[in-house]
Amino acid sequence: MKNSRLIIFASLVLAGILLVQFNQIPNLHKQLEQARADLKQAKANQVKSQTIVSSPKSRQETVSNSTSRVNKFVQTFSNQPTSSYPDSLKGLASQKVINELTQTFAPSVTFSDKANYDVPLVGIKNDWGSDLEYLVIAKSDAQSVAYTITYDTDEMQVTDMSRLTLKGAFDNEK
Repeated sequence: MKNSRLIIFASLVLAGILLVQFNQIPNLHKQLEQARADLKQAKANQVKSQTIVSSPKSRQETVSNSTSRVNKFVQTFSNQPTSSYPDSLKGLASQKVINELTQTFAPSVTFSDKANYDVPLVGIKNDWGSDLEYLVIAKSDAQSVAYTITYDTDEMQVTDMSRLTLKGAFDNEK
């Protein structure tokens, strides 16, 4: 009799435990769905942070491409006759800059057929935002000329420029 009471008691305890487990299934299902949603969100955040981490490399490529286009722009307008600016600078500079060069810069700087201008220095003044600011020096045997140039990375062209006074001789060999 004592054994049968013990077996009945143990059976009731096990049945109670089983009943409690069955009642917890909906809660466990909700926890599983929440864990899946958290995992999905964590994966999305990881992709986002990988994009943020990799963006300096893409910015570096943008700055490098912009620098070479600015270099090409300065070499083109320094070594071309003023009359060819509208055709030769199209795509490299905005119409405003082309007009300024034609009317203002070219007459004030001696660009002769014999002088060949090199661009030994293209330095970045400001590389934040979509507009990059450059300091450019064009140098020939006779003179050196300095410019500040604003390059718009969205439009991929020079949008503004101004000539600077260059005191003394610029020699990039020192």
